[in-house]
Amino acid sequence: MRLSSRAVVLMAVAALPLALSACSSGSSDSGTGASTGSGASAEPAKAQDPNAALATGTQLKKALAPASAFPAGLTLESDGSADSGGRFLSPAARKTGKPDCTRLETTSWIQVSGFKGGVSFAQNGYANKTEEVDQEIDAFQGTTATAVMKALRSVAAECATYTDTDAHAKVKLTGSATPGLADEAYTMTLTSGYWENGTTLIAARSGNSVVTVLSTAGGDNGAASAKKVTTTVLAALNK
Repeated sequence: MRLSSRAVVLMAVAALPLALSACSSGSSDSGTGASTGSGASAEPAKAQDPNAALATGTQLKKALAPASAFPAGLTLESDGSADSGGRFLSPAARKTGKPDCTRLETTSWIQVSGFKGGVSFAQNGYANKTEEVDQEIDAFQGTTATAVMKALRSVAAECATYTDTDAHAKVKLTGSATPGLADEAYTMTLTSGYWENGTTLIAARSGNSVVTVLSTAGGDNGAASAKKVTTTVLAALNK
């Protein structure tokens, strides 16, 4: 059984505070300036917080599927557990160009879309010597979650065949829309003649959050276990 690469991407949570400088405008205290009729100055509208409606990493961690949603015989991988805590990360610009298809073999495979990840996230994984199932939730500002899903659909076409990092074997990728999961979902299956079992990847968007699951567990290329974990996470997100 093939074990996917354990290249977990841990995002830095600490952010330098922004120095905000206030600039006074307009009027002079010399008494020579013109005054408004009411004597009151209009206050500028406050900028809307782009993270206001988003869950923090601490909240997303609570929505991760529990051990009971994973196949028997898999245990929590301590080195694959991470979250962004109670603070939001700065959004990163999308990396353009040909995707690195080998990222589809890693736990944070959402990065194959060109997006580093959300402004908040939580992830962990369960594994044994031959199988693994990983889950991640990323929350994005604005319409970025929709853009991530669009990019992942493009990846399925661009990475239809590629060479893996472990066995240097040819990998075939097939992808299709998956109805009935949240606002939209997409499933990709990776197979190779050199592997004993394939890998199933599911990405599902619920509002501003994208759930990504990777599974190599089970004789069905990880399909059933991936779907179970995904539906469990989505149910927790929508409580």
